[in-house]
Amino acid sequence: MTDGVGPVLDTNDVSRAIIAAIREANRDVTVIDRGAYMRVLVPGRCVVRRDAIERALGRPFQLPSDLEMVMPSFKGAITIGDDEVVWR
Repeated sequence: MTDGVGPVLDTNDVSRAIIAAIREANRDVTVIDRGAYMRVLVPGRCVVRRDAIERALGRPFQLPSDLEMVMPSFKGAITIGDDEVVWR
């Protein structure tokens, strides 16, 4: 799928935890692995919750700062709160 919304993430353990949390909260998640980065696409609306990232990561995760460290880009419009991120 090339249509959709979501983050572009660096390839690392933090990003893999974010992807696991995105898969938990969304249907039809497509991850395109480009080696140095991974493009995550969800039709229409992509949501990820901080607590789900923390469970997958096994440690605290701060929004938005920790996400900004591993997300060089994204597709769609983004709304970032303390507990949730939504791409539309």
